[in-house]
Amino acid sequence: MLCLESLSELPKPEREPSPERGEHEDAPPSRSHSEPAWGHAVSAARQALVRALGRISPNEQQRLFVLTLVVGALCGLVAVSFHLSIRWTEAQLIERALGVGGIFAQIGMVVVPTVGALVVGVALTYLPAARGSGIPQVKAFYALSGRKVRLRLRDAAAKFVLASVAIGTGSSLGREGPTVQICSTVASGIGRAFALSPSNQRRLVPVGAAAGIAAAFNAPIAAVTFVIEELLGALDATVLGGVVVAAALAAVVERSILGEHPVFTVSHDYGLAHPSSLVIFALMGVTAGVAGTLFSRGLLGLRAWFSGASRIPLFARPALGGFVTGLIALALFHAAGAGGVLGGGYATIGAALGGQLALGTMAALFLAKAGATTMSYSSGGAGGIFAPTLFIGSMLGGLFGGLDTILLGHTDTQLGAFALVGMGAFFAGVIRAPMTSILIIFEMTGSYRLVLPLMIANTVAYLVARRLRSVGIYEALLEQDGIPMPHGISSGPTLSRLSVGGAMTREVQVLSPTMTVGQALEIVGRTGFASFPVVDEHGRLVGVVSEGALMRFAASGKSEDRLGLHAREREYLKTDHSLRHALSTMNRLSVRQMTVVDNRDPSRLAGILTMSDVMRAAVAAEPAAESRATLTPTPGAGW
Repeated sequence: MLCLESLSELPKPEREPSPERGEHEDAPPSRSHSEPAWGHAVSAARQALVRALGRISPNEQQRLFVLTLVVGALCGLVAVSFHLSIRWTEAQLIERALGVGGIFAQIGMVVVPTVGALVVGVALTYLPAARGSGIPQVKAFYALSGRKVRLRLRDAAAKFVLASVAIGTGSSLGREGPTVQICSTVASGIGRAFALSPSNQRRLVPVGAAAGIAAAFNAPIAAVTFVIEELLGALDATVLGGVVVAAALAAVVERSILGEHPVFTVSHDYGLAHPSSLVIFALMGVTAGVAGTLFSRGLLGLRAWFSGASRIPLFARPALGGFVTGLIALALFHAAGAGGVLGGGYATIGAALGGQLALGTMAALFLAKAGATTMSYSSGGAGGIFAPTLFIGSMLGGLFGGLDTILLGHTDTQLGAFALVGMGAFFAGVIRAPMTSILIIFEMTGSYRLVLPLMIANTVAYLVARRLRSVGIYEALLEQDGIPMPHGISSGPTLSRLSVGGAMTREVQVLSPTMTVGQALEIVGRTGFASFPVVDEHGRLVGVVSEGALMRFAASGKSEDRLGLHAREREYLKTDHSLRHALSTMNRLSVRQMTVVDNRDPSRLAGILTMSDVMRAAVAAEPAAESRATLTPTPGAGW
C-alpha cells in the first residue's frame, strides 16, 4: 500500500529496498542510522564532486561526455593493471613451480592450481558476487535495471584480486570476462558519484564494458560490436557514441603502456591459398557449431551438478576443479609433452597460429582444454571463458587444417590459417556474437586476408549452434540461475492483454512537498530507492524527484528549498493502460520506470511500473517463459 498516511513522519520502508523500484537503475546501498558521521562525510564528498564537475560542465550532457572520457581512460588503466597483475602472479606462482623441473614440477602442476583455487574458494564464500565470468552479471544488471544483480565496487575489487590468483595459479580461465565486470562497475560507480540522472548512469555501464574489452584484447572495434551484440542487443544510438569513444581511448591507454602490438603474433601472411579449401572451412563451421553446443551443455550440466553437490563444502568446490585441472595438465604433459592447459594459454594459441603444433598435439589440447575449462568454471572459480574458447577453437581449426592437407593434398603451410579461422568459428558457436567473432580475429592478429573463410565458417557455426540451442552461454547461465532475460518475453498479444494496474509496484515511498531538499536527502540516504513521488497532505500527486536531482540541488546551495519547488510533473501511466502501451511509452521516453496514477482520478498516485514489473507479469502469463523463470537457482556456482 502507498505510504500516504503520515507524510510528516515519512517512515522508512519495512522491506529491503531494491533499485528496480526507482528510475535509478543503480541505486546506492542502504545506510544505517547508526553511522551519521560517516554518512555525512560521504554525502559531503559526493556533493563536492558534483559541485566541482558542475562548474566545469553545467549541462548534464556535457557532464556525461566528460565522464565518458574519464571512464575510457580509467578503465584502460584498470584493465592494464589487471593484465599485469595476472602476468605477475603467473610468474611468481605457476611458472616458478613449473620451472624447477623434474618430479617437483609435475607435483606443482597439480598442487599449485589446487591450492590457488582453494584460497579463491574460501574468499568467495564471503564475496560470492566475484565468482565466474562477470559478463552475465553485467548483462543482467543492464537488462533488468539492477533488480537482481548489483555492481558494487567491493565486488569489483574482489574480482580483480581473486581472478588474478585463480588464473595466476593455473585455473583454466580467462581475464576478459572479469575485465568487463570490473570496468562496468567502475563506470557505474563514477555515474553514481557524480549524480548523473538514472538513464545516463545506465548508459555508462556499456561504456565501461567496451573500454574493458578494448584494453583487454587491444581490439576497440570488436569491443564496440561485442557490447552491441551482448549487452545492448541492438544498435542504440544514444549509447553508441560513448561506447566508441571509450573503447578508442582505452585502447590508446593500453597501447601506450603495453606497446602497439596485436595480442597474437601471426608469423605468416595467411590468405585463401586454395578456393577448394572453402569446403573444409564450411565443414569446420558445422563442427564448431556442434562442438560449441556440446561444450556449453557440458559446462552447464557440470555446473548444475556442483551446485547440487551438498556433500562438498562450498569453499572446496573450486579446489576440486583446480585439482582436476592439474591432473588433466599432468596427463597431457605425459601423453603429448605439451603445456597450455593451465591459465589462459595465450602462448600455446600463438604456437597454433604459427603452425608449430602437430596434429596429435592439437587434438589432445582440444580435449584437455575443454575439460579443464569446464571443471575450472563450473566448480565456481573466478575467471571467464572468453580466452579458453579462443584456445579450443584454434586447436579445432588446426585439426581441420590437417584434414585439408590429407583430403585435398594441400601443403601444411596453411595450418595456422585454419587455426585462426577456428578461433572465430568456435567463439561464434559458444558466445553467439557472430560480428564480434569475425572482427576480434582481425584486430587480435592484424591479419585481414582470411575474411571470406572467416565469414563462411563463423556464420555456419553460429547458425548451427543456434539451431541446436536457441541461446548463447551467457544467457543460459542466467537462465540456470533463474534470471530470464527480457528478450525471451513476447511483447505482442500477451502484453496487450495485461494491464499496468495488475503489474505495477504498489508499495511506494513518497515525499512531502513541504520538506526541504536537505531533509529529503536524509531519507534518500536511508533507502535504496532512486526516485520518489512527491505527494501533498491531501494525497495528491505533485510530481517526481530523483536522488540525483536532489544531490545537484544540494550541491548548488539549495538544501533549504522546499521540495515542492523542484518536483517535476512528468508523463504518467494510468492503471488501465496495457503493458504494451507502457513499454512503448517507456521506449519513447528512454526510461525504465514510470509513475502510475489512478484511472478515475489522475491526481492520485497508484504505484510505479518498472521494466522488471513488466517482465514478471509477462513471465507469469506465458507458460514457456514461466518455466524458464522458475529454473532451480545454482547458489555458489558463480556466473
